[in-house]
Amino acid sequence: MLNSLMAVALVLTALCVALAALYILSISHQRRQFTLGQMADAERDTAIFLFDDQNLVDATECGWAMLDAVEKQKNKSDWMQLSQVLRSHFYDLDTRISELGENGELDLLAHDGPYRLRAQLRRGLARIEFIDDGPNTSVDTHHLASLKEEAASLRSTTEHLPFPIWREDENRNITWANRRYLDLAESLHPNPEITPWPPHKIFDKPHLAEVTDHDLPRRVALPGGPEGHRKWFELHDLVLGTETLRTALPVDRLVKAENSRAEFISTLGKTFADLSVGLVIFDRKRQLAVFNPALNDLVSLPIEFLVGKPSLFRFLDHLREKRMMPEPKDYKSWRQQMSDLECAAVNGTYEETWSLPSGQTYRVTGHPHPEGAVAFLFEDITAEISLTRRFRAELEMGQSALDCIEDAIAVFAPGGTLAMSNNAYTKLWGCDPESTLLDISISDACMTWRHKSRPTDIWDRIQIAVADHNRREKCSEVFHLLNGRKVTCHIKPMVRGATMVSFSASTDLPASPMRQNHADGNQVAKRLSDRPIETHTTTNSA
Repeated sequence: MLNSLMAVALVLTALCVALAALYILSISHQRRQFTLGQMADAERDTAIFLFDDQNLVDATECGWAMLDAVEKQKNKSDWMQLSQVLRSHFYDLDTRISELGENGELDLLAHDGPYRLRAQLRRGLARIEFIDDGPNTSVDTHHLASLKEEAASLRSTTEHLPFPIWREDENRNITWANRRYLDLAESLHPNPEITPWPPHKIFDKPHLAEVTDHDLPRRVALPGGPEGHRKWFELHDLVLGTETLRTALPVDRLVKAENSRAEFISTLGKTFADLSVGLVIFDRKRQLAVFNPALNDLVSLPIEFLVGKPSLFRFLDHLREKRMMPEPKDYKSWRQQMSDLECAAVNGTYEETWSLPSGQTYRVTGHPHPEGAVAFLFEDITAEISLTRRFRAELEMGQSALDCIEDAIAVFAPGGTLAMSNNAYTKLWGCDPESTLLDISISDACMTWRHKSRPTDIWDRIQIAVADHNRREKCSEVFHLLNGRKVTCHIKPMVRGATMVSFSASTDLPASPMRQNHADGNQVAKRLSDRPIETHTTTNSA
C-alpha cells in the first residue's frame, strides 16, 4: 500500500512539472509569436516592421513592398536592406537606432519630406514604423505597383552600368552604390565572410566645399590586377539635394593613349631639336605654336620673341627688320606678297628661294597642317648653291675648252648616250646635239656618221668599242667623207666607263680630175721651161 501511494505521488509530481514546463513554453512562444495581426486596421496601410536583432520577423503589406523595392544582396542582413532605403531620408539613422536599446523608443523626422520614423522595443522585438504625414496617406495599389516596376527598372539599369556610381550624404557617408562599385570595393578589400555596409570608400575625393569647379573631373588611380597595373578613373560629381551623386568613369585607354601621345611628342621634339632645318608652325589663328632651336640659329630672332607666340605677320615683320628675307621694293607690295605666301602655304604650293643681302641663300617651304595650321621650313642652302654654281662654272669652262679644240669630239656616257660635244663636232657633221631634247645614242650617232661618209665598216667597230666595256683600248681608224676628205677617228676610253670619240679631218680637199690634168700640164710645162736651151749651128761647105 505504501508503494502504491509513492508511485501515485511520483506520477502527480511529474505531471505538475510537465504542466509547469508547458506553461513556461507557452509564455515564451507567445512572446516570440507576437505578430502584427493584433494591430488596428488603420495601421495596415503603414510600413511597419518587426525585427529580432537584425532579422525581420514580420511586416505589413506596405513594409514588404518597401523591401521588395530593394534588391536582395548576399551577405546582407534584413536590417541592412531596410536601412539602405531609410538612410536617404534620415541621415543619422545608424547612430540613433543604436540608442533604441537604452531609451526603448525613438522618433525621427525626415529631412527631405513629411516622413517620420518611430521605433519601439517590445518584448525583445524592435517595432519600426515608417509614417508618411503627407496630405494623402492612403495607398494606391496601382500607383504602388508602377513605382515598384520603375524602381526595379532603375535598379536593373544601375546594376548593369559598366562603371561605379554611388551616392554620399552631407557627412560623406555612402548611402547607395551600384554593383560595379561593390565589386570594385570587394576586390580591393577582400573579405569573404561578410560584406560591410556602408562599403569601403575606394576613391579619395575631397569634400565638395573644397572643390571650386564641379564640372572639372579629377583623375585618380587605383591599384588593381595581379601584375600591379593601376586602374585610372575620372570622378564626376552631381549635387542632388542634400546628397551627391558620384560617378567614376574608367579611362585606362585614354590615359594609355595620352601617355603614348606624350612619348611621341617628346620623341618628335627631340628629333626636331636635332634637325638642321628651321621649323615653325602657326595654328589656325596664325599664332606661333611650335618652333625648334635651329630656327633661332637661322633667322637670329630673340628667343623671348618666339616664346611670346607672335602672329605670322609679326614674325615676318621681324624677319624683314633683321634683313633675313629678300628686301622688298615697297612695303605695300611686300604685305601683299606675304598674304600670297600664306595662301600658298595653306594650299601646299609655296616654295621659294630667298637670296639674302648677307650672301646666304635660304629655301623656304610652306606646308598645310591639320585643323587649319601651317608650317614653314627654313633651310640654309648656301653651300649647295655655291657648289652648284661652282659645278656649273666648271662645266662651262670644260665646254669652252672643248670648243677651243680643232678636232671634233664626242663623249659618250657608259650607257652609250652622247654626253658632250664641241663646236668642231657640230661643224664637221652638220648637227647640233644641244638642239634636241632627246638623248642621242651611239647608234644614232653612227647612223649620222654613216650617211655622211663613204662606205666603210668602221662604224660597226666604233659602236662595238663604245658599248663593250670589256674591250676598252685605244684605237684609230681612217675613213673618207662623201666629199673625199680624209678623216682619222680616234677612240679613247675614259674614267667611269665613258668613251671619247675624236675626228681629225685633213685641211686639204682632194682635187677633181680636170683640175688634176690641168695641174699635170702646168707641171710638165714648168719642167720644160726649166730645161737649158741648146743652140745648133749649121756650117755650109764651099
